[in-house]
Order: sequence, then structure tokens, then C-alpha cells
Amino acid sequence: GSRLRQEDFPPRIIEHPSDLIVSKGEPATLNCKAEGRPTPTIEWYKGGERVETDKDDPRSHRMLLPSGSLFFLRIVHGRKSRPDEGVYVCVARNYLGEAVSHNASLEV
Repeated sequence: GSRLRQEDFPPRIIEHPSDLIVSKGEPATLNCKAEGRPTPTIEWYKGGERVETDKDDPRSHRMLLPSGSLFFLRIVHGRKSRPDEGVYVCVARNYLGEAVSHNASLEV
């Protein structure tokens, strides 16, 4: 049933992402680890918008790693488009609630 099982607990972030300064075209990883039971799902947001990863679009250069970290195959940065620069947060959710990481800024 939907009764709360005692061993279930809401997510909490155990590893927060930290600020990164990266070179254009280089790979980069924003770390995030969360615990919870049931295992929380991890989503990344940048400037309040959900970050699309390879699961949403197979051609994406951003991958969600099994640990919950966000991996960039190469940082994309042009004169007109700077899709990777910005402030990121990682959000872990299960049915008991959600946990939001510290902000991490990615600068190119």
C-alpha cells in the first residue's frame, strides 16, 4: 500500500557540485550524489530550467552518470550560443520529497 515504510527516507545530497572553470571543447563533470530510499532520481537545472541529457536526446553532449553527476563530453561555447555556461543545481527526488544541492557555476 501507500503506507510509509519505516526504512524509507527522503533524499539528501551527500556530494554537492562545486564551481568549475573549464576550457571550451574540454570535458567537464559536475558532481552530485544523493542518498534516499527508494533511490532518488536526479535531475539537473541550469538557471531554473531542466538540463537535457543523453536520456532526453541521444545526440546531447551532456550525460547523466549513474552516480547522478552531470558529465559534459565537451564544453560548447560560441559567440552566439553558450549553452553550458551558467549556474547549475542538482535535484534529487523520491516520493518522500526532494533535496536541492548548492549552486555550482560553470564558467568557460
